[in-house]
Amino acid sequence: MMAVFEYAPAPESRDVVDIRPSYGLFIDGEFVDGAGPSFKTVNPATEETLAEVACAADQDVDRAVRAASKAFGPWSALPGAERAKYLFRIARLIQERSRELAVLETLDNGKPIRESRDVDLPLVAAHFFYYAGWADKLGHAGFGADPRPVGVAGQVIPWNFPLLMLAWKIAPALACGNTVVLKPAETTPLTALAFAEICVQAGLPAGVVNIVTGAGATGAAVVAHPEVGKVAFTGSTEVGRQIARTVAGTGKKLTLELGGKAANIVFDDAALDQAVEGIVNGIFFNQGHVCCAGSRLLVQESVEEELLAALKRRLGTLRLGDPLDKNTDIGAINSAEQLARIRSLTEAGEQEGAERWSPACELPEQGYWFPPTVFTRVAQSHRIAREEIFGPVLSVLTFRTEAEAIEKANNTPYGLSAGIWTEKGSRILMMADRLRAGVVWANTFNRFDPTAPFGGYKESGYGREGGIAGLEAYLDV
Repeated sequence: MMAVFEYAPAPESRDVVDIRPSYGLFIDGEFVDGAGPSFKTVNPATEETLAEVACAADQDVDRAVRAASKAFGPWSALPGAERAKYLFRIARLIQERSRELAVLETLDNGKPIRESRDVDLPLVAAHFFYYAGWADKLGHAGFGADPRPVGVAGQVIPWNFPLLMLAWKIAPALACGNTVVLKPAETTPLTALAFAEICVQAGLPAGVVNIVTGAGATGAAVVAHPEVGKVAFTGSTEVGRQIARTVAGTGKKLTLELGGKAANIVFDDAALDQAVEGIVNGIFFNQGHVCCAGSRLLVQESVEEELLAALKRRLGTLRLGDPLDKNTDIGAINSAEQLARIRSLTEAGEQEGAERWSPACELPEQGYWFPPTVFTRVAQSHRIAREEIFGPVLSVLTFRTEAEAIEKANNTPYGLSAGIWTEKGSRILMMADRLRAGVVWANTFNRFDPTAPFGGYKESGYGREGGIAGLEAYLDV
């Protein structure tokens, strides 16, 4: 039997973060008041109010877009090597302030500090370093000898990776010579506002980056503004459809990174202990708040019993609790609204006949929490097998043959990612070729690199972010 060790509390100090009582909008290089009513952003682990944040009304969005339009001419006229200097400076400042930013991200989002510190922040800096390197080499990226920037980029990002999604969008936009109006998620605006301070600290010209906080109406105003030439959105498929309708016929460039229901496929020849770690990382990383989460486990029948026993033993060692504790594996659900959705879908899973299991897990009394959960006896028709739960919930299905695995994996309206666990290289290549997913991991899961493109098919959106492919959306090719 696996020994479970007790860990002494190891909390990260909040003293490295100085959260202001209130924040304004960042427009044309300055923090200004918003015309809309302010809103509160809370710590989902404690329900404590962290700050009051300004809400941008339509006139605020217009002001931000006009500031970005004004800054576009001088910024795009700079030699690429000069733009690169600003990006390199931003990347270094992110590294210098990484501990502060990681704590701030965990406080506002609820994810464990280990993930903010060891995954998110290194990747944020890496994206700015990577695209800084491309700023003076755009003519060699395969998009023609002299590709030109689009203009003002309107960007709307989600709450699951607030600072990382900002980096995915702002870094390539600036490298290509565009200016930006970014709308962070309503529940997680604080690291975007800290990034605004970094832009000032780096000496970035006023208007090149503008950050307007607010809810869905603010994002809709950014998307619909006639002077925005490029729209980038990461979020739900439902909102993605609305954005596509808004942009249709306008001539705006559009990239959408939407929902997912990824299959994590384990064959009978896989290294099962390694696969268990990949399954845990695939669905319980960031509380399952991951578009490409491996939320459907497809396991070959002959190893189902052995794999599930090992998985349950492993889940019994996960630690749920204070996200600022360095020992924590499972943090808080980001909001009461998201927790209600997770509860609703898991209840539907039980009602439809799936068998629910969670390890013994004491949930804190304050905050938004949900235990790691596994459903077995899942049918493809069940809602938990078809709908994106966006929480720490795994649905287990079985297969006998490669053809059945492919058919079940592709039986989804989404197509963002997939995972394959097998010792056979030929099987990996064959499966990857037949899986309708934008990213296919082999004997690993949830691994990201700024040099690699990311994106999906079907209801998971279109366009790619990351790598050379991530430049194309921000250039008139």
